[in-house]
Amino acid sequence: MTGIFRTAIGVTALVISLTAAAQIIYPAQGQSPELQQKDQGECQVWATQNTGIDPVVLAQPPPAQTSSVGAGERVRGAAGGALGGLAIGAIAGDAGKGAAIGAVTGTMVGGRRARQNQAAAQQYDHAQRQQMMDTWHRAVGACMTARGYTVG
Repeated sequence: MTGIFRTAIGVTALVISLTAAAQIIYPAQGQSPELQQKDQGECQVWATQNTGIDPVVLAQPPPAQTSSVGAGERVRGAAGGALGGLAIGAIAGDAGKGAAIGAVTGTMVGGRRARQNQAAAQQYDHAQRQQMMDTWHRAVGACMTARGYTVG
């Protein structure tokens, strides 16, 4: 349940941040609201075609990750923990028990590492999406400026 909640918060934050970069466009040459809307629509299409960036696609949540994400980290953690536990258990006199405890501990450490890696990947994805939106907005602004609007 918390994973769904975190995803919902992340998507909401992404949409807010992507729309926060929206521009203020002023009709500097007395253009009518209808003409401004037409020009803005045409400039948005032009920006999408020329940058290859589609803001509608960027605003969609990233594809859901499968449950196997992080499994490798958990397996590596379990294996490393079992080996360490085996060595400690051998010294203490019960290698099997030490290996079992080490495997459980290693699995937990591997899971934490996997979650940290996933969080870092999501932060990178968000920054990359924001950078793409900034590029798209600059293209729209350049088009609108060429049509006699002031963009701020």
